[in-house]
Amino acid sequence: MEKKDLISLYNLPIDVEFCRKCTVSNQRPRITFDENGVCSACNFAVYKRQKVDWKEREKELIELCDMHRKNNGDYDVIVPCSGGKDGGFTAHQLKYKYNMNPLCVTWAPLRATEIGRQNLDAFIASGFDHVLGTPNGTVTRKLTNLAFKHLGDPFQPFIYGQTNFPVHMAVKYKVSLIMYGENGDAEYGGDMDNAYRPDKTIHDFDRLYFSGLPPEFWLEHGLSEADLKPFMSPKYEEIIDNDTKIHFFGYYKFWDPQENFYYCTQNTGFTTNPERTEGTHSKYASLDDRWDGFHYYLGFIKFGIGRATSDAAHEIRDEKITREEGVALVKKYDGEFPKKYCHEFLEYCSITQKEFDEVVDSWRSDHIWEQVDGLWQLKRPVWKSDPQPVV
Repeated sequence: MEKKDLISLYNLPIDVEFCRKCTVSNQRPRITFDENGVCSACNFAVYKRQKVDWKEREKELIELCDMHRKNNGDYDVIVPCSGGKDGGFTAHQLKYKYNMNPLCVTWAPLRATEIGRQNLDAFIASGFDHVLGTPNGTVTRKLTNLAFKHLGDPFQPFIYGQTNFPVHMAVKYKVSLIMYGENGDAEYGGDMDNAYRPDKTIHDFDRLYFSGLPPEFWLEHGLSEADLKPFMSPKYEEIIDNDTKIHFFGYYKFWDPQENFYYCTQNTGFTTNPERTEGTHSKYASLDDRWDGFHYYLGFIKFGIGRATSDAAHEIRDEKITREEGVALVKKYDGEFPKKYCHEFLEYCSITQKEFDEVVDSWRSDHIWEQVDGLWQLKRPVWKSDPQPVV
């Protein structure tokens, strides 16, 4: 299989450098480092902790809720929620603390886990109206196969359905406010354009795109416009006519994933995996999809950044662990192969182990990987970079 040029595809720096505060590297797409070698996510964490007046932010939230609250039994906010800790925290706070009437919406996992479905059922039972969007299974499998082979990420069909389904529900139920949990780019490192504002600008929602691939690509591979429609957004005119606004709860409330977990165990019936999640040290994040581990594993292959790196980096920023502890966790768990569901994944994508390995190796960039004694290893892992930490 043809080798991919990740440097051009993702505009990656050739030299791998690590943040001096956390475990993330400059290979994360769209992340930026300042003149002191500190990543944008770490600087945003300092801003949240030291610069934001959270009492004033809560006043802004109350004003927003007052503006959208309907008081007639109609839904007044859409909350995307899989039954996990983050959507659960957002929905529960909005309903039981701020007197909103949320409609919670879930785009179905590619292949649900037992614990994921259990948590979703428990969340609904804790007092929420809910809609589950489940697309055609045959189409979803084909999209997953193509996304794995051509984008290096089997999760892309889910991501786009997950992004657009809440907008469909907002238009359908005439609800103008959509409330997400955190701003992922701000919290984990990425495009900081919306980091210091409460909302996300709505644009280009009338175009179908999958990580830069045009609609023609999917049509050429045997999919029809009808097949793709559930993964697309509503027409742009419908979104504007509905006066649709997308806000982040993390703008209004201090965002701490671990504290969200504690909150949901007490309020929405959330439970953890009985065992550690493959590829990381935690038991409570991203539990609902069996293919989730392959999304993170391919991220590790493409960028040298796996699930443990992201989890440890966020816990360092949240002052739960030290950088030294984070590096140790990354060394121990990052890049662990998701073997639990491997056989099911190959069957779902209709590929062999050999085909899987060929696709994976086609996404290994020479500036990140090297072979030593026939085995692949990172050229510059975080535990060998040892930048002087910033105090």
